[in-house]
Amino acid sequence: MTTTPFRVGIIGLGAIGERLIQSFTTNEEITVAAVTDVREDLAKQKSEQLGGIPWFTDHNAMLQAAELDLVYIAVPPKFHHRIALDVLAAGKHLFCEKPLANSLQEAKEMMEAAEQAGVINAINFPLPYSPSTVKLRALLDAGYLGTLRRVEIQTHFPQWPRGWQQNDWVGGREQGGFVMETGAHWIHFTQFLFGDVEVVTHTLELPADPEQAETGILAHLELEDGTPVVYDGLSQIAGTERVAFTLYGTDGTLGMTEWYKLHGGKLGETIEPIPFEDEPAKNIVANLVLALKGEPALLIDFKAGYQVQAILETLRQ
Repeated sequence: MTTTPFRVGIIGLGAIGERLIQSFTTNEEITVAAVTDVREDLAKQKSEQLGGIPWFTDHNAMLQAAELDLVYIAVPPKFHHRIALDVLAAGKHLFCEKPLANSLQEAKEMMEAAEQAGVINAINFPLPYSPSTVKLRALLDAGYLGTLRRVEIQTHFPQWPRGWQQNDWVGGREQGGFVMETGAHWIHFTQFLFGDVEVVTHTLELPADPEQAETGILAHLELEDGTPVVYDGLSQIAGTERVAFTLYGTDGTLGMTEWYKLHGGKLGETIEPIPFEDEPAKNIVANLVLALKGEPALLIDFKAGYQVQAILETLRQ
């Protein structure tokens, strides 16, 4: 195995890719060695910001010319499949944005190709790495809830796409929408905590424009033991954004709001914030480094990504 710093090549330099670049550049054991974006000016600009590293406008050119240990794919979902298969054919370890692909068939082919290539494969679901999740899991293990009665996922957006994410594909029906973009996180998080999930019934609200993404969803899912999971999503509404994940039990309630704020209460108590350790848990990049070293790591692999994709495909029909 190559010694550190490990070399990562990044494909896609939009808003999502930029977030991970910051994580890569603050980890001393990994370095951004090359960047690719179809927008030449953006690729060149990012190269200059990172000290003049090689830049490309074609991912295959990067795979052929740059010495890389890991490739991070941060392009829109409909391009994941083609690029991922090229990366895997080149024998590179692969880290991919969520959702894994733009269809269940594509996700299946990516999962199988990664297994056949025998390389590290991971998908970017950050919730499992947050300090609030570490505390939440500890409370679950300690029996804080008693018996789980219900899981609720709520994603309400006054505007979709969100102000910081204004682009055509995020707001389009083909590969965008809040179910794909945000629901994917919470579907995976539910699977991460409790195992397999199955869709029982769902209603999808679609606008008149066939090019635009959904504006509402109400879904009833179930865990393997029959515990209900309720997913309530809306966009283009009055009020403020609300993202909440709530667990109701026989002895208490636990939840996360605004993605990472933990709160809870026992029966007869009010819901209050729950403090957790300020020191961050090892993030996804730190775990990628562990895996590259051949050490145990927490990674969400393509198999898990495929399982999320199966739920998403049903919910978006």
